[in-house]
Amino acid sequence: MQYDVLVVGGGPAGLAAAIRLKQLSGDLSVCVIEKGSEIGAHILSGAVMDPRALDELMPNAKSKGAPLGVPVSEDRFLFLTQSGSFRTPSFLLPACFKNHGNTVISLGNVTRWLGQQAEAAGVEIFAGFAGAEVLYDDKGAVRGVATGDLGVNRKGEKTEAFQPGVELLAKYTFFAEGCRGHLGLQLERKYKLREGVDPQVYGLGLKELWEVKPGQHRPGLVVHTAGWPLDSATYGGSFLYHFENNLVAVGFVVGLGYRNPYLSPYEEFQRYKTHPAIRGTFEGGKRVAYGARAIAAGGLQSLPKLVFPGGCLIGDDAGFLNASRIKGSHGAIKSGMLAAEAAHAALAAGRAGDELAAYPEAFQQSWLFDELYRARNFKPWMAKGLYTGSVMFGIDQVVFGGKAPWTLHHAHADNESLTLRTEVQPIAYPKPDGKLTFDRLTSVSFSNTNHAEDQPVHLTLKDASVPVKVNLAQYDAPEQRYCPAGVYEIVRDGDEPRLQINAQNCVHCKTCDIKDPTQNIVWVAPEGGGGPNYPNM
Repeated sequence: MQYDVLVVGGGPAGLAAAIRLKQLSGDLSVCVIEKGSEIGAHILSGAVMDPRALDELMPNAKSKGAPLGVPVSEDRFLFLTQSGSFRTPSFLLPACFKNHGNTVISLGNVTRWLGQQAEAAGVEIFAGFAGAEVLYDDKGAVRGVATGDLGVNRKGEKTEAFQPGVELLAKYTFFAEGCRGHLGLQLERKYKLREGVDPQVYGLGLKELWEVKPGQHRPGLVVHTAGWPLDSATYGGSFLYHFENNLVAVGFVVGLGYRNPYLSPYEEFQRYKTHPAIRGTFEGGKRVAYGARAIAAGGLQSLPKLVFPGGCLIGDDAGFLNASRIKGSHGAIKSGMLAAEAAHAALAAGRAGDELAAYPEAFQQSWLFDELYRARNFKPWMAKGLYTGSVMFGIDQVVFGGKAPWTLHHAHADNESLTLRTEVQPIAYPKPDGKLTFDRLTSVSFSNTNHAEDQPVHLTLKDASVPVKVNLAQYDAPEQRYCPAGVYEIVRDGDEPRLQINAQNCVHCKTCDIKDPTQNIVWVAPEGGGGPNYPNM
């Protein structure tokens, strides 16, 4: 199947690119493939949305029925101690922490709406099809992707349900897989896109959606916290967003550069909800959804080269999230638009399969570049600890307006940061109460995650001996704790330990692919249509 432009990934970046291409020329053939069972199935975000990019893409979005949630009515930023809290006065908050003019949304629902707009414009969308392989021409340029075979059992044998993958070819291919896209990683390595830039650094975001009692609901209220339950040396914090219909989104982000192998981001999230300043929101309420997803938080200095022969990286496949604002959807949409405009100009000139140099050039002249430039020192400062980082980033923003005459850098990748098990104390986490706090497997059931039981395991090991010889011996198997879905488990056959991979639980967060100390775990695409099915997330 041949197209002018193929988009791999049906999130905000990919759909914005497809819509923009059709706006520029209705005659272009544009295809979007999405590994989730439907558009929006794998979308998970806070989310408070800066509407700037969406307004540029579709100025009449609201009148067309875009589910834009409720306007932010109040911002609160709290520093938590174990038993108390103190609120930062508004006048001390840098502008990046303020949300006036933004809206509290379900990004999943906005993405579903964008999918409808793309289809109405003539974009072909195929949900349930995962990009499994990048295809190259004889000159080494990307010419498209192949989707994965369906109906193959764990032994690699074709079953009665077998359907072969399809080759989707295009003059240009956009990769919009989201954070830590597995094809994007391959492209970075093949074309050396990360030469001369900082390593990407990540956070793990965990989220629950609650229906709370009407008396606890404050439409448009946005609360962020830092501090407890994390120690001051560990990057992280929470969000609590009130939107329509008595719904509250609560989440916790832990930087994956943490050092203690006994830390469990999932358990820290559960513990956070018990804080006296937080728990009252949820008492008497009902949890309705759960999910987790890694976010690329390195910022401007971690962006790879965006283009290569025959294609480009857009959205969080490249890393356009602004960590200081805890926002990425507007950057994703804008990057997709910029890439679409570059591709349209190239196609109009009769070009195909070359580098879209106009895309990174346009990015450097855009408001998105300016925003990320002003935020570039946030994560490096915060890596120096909560209190030092907060003071220094405050100076960076208030005194220098984000344009200090220096740029700090990320020293190493997140998988390099763990301390040996012998050098730290295990962390004792409280048992869940089943009302406010929950065990992992119960939570996974609230993500509607499912994979065909007999399909090949998509969480692969380069060396099957490493989990016991290295991870268990040196770090007490941290994959048991950093995975938010209970995928990894050390079991013992007699006295012999082994790693059991419960791949059916996987919510596609990519944390294992990021945090595994030796990078022995490799996430590959499962059958299309598997994974979570997030409602309203």
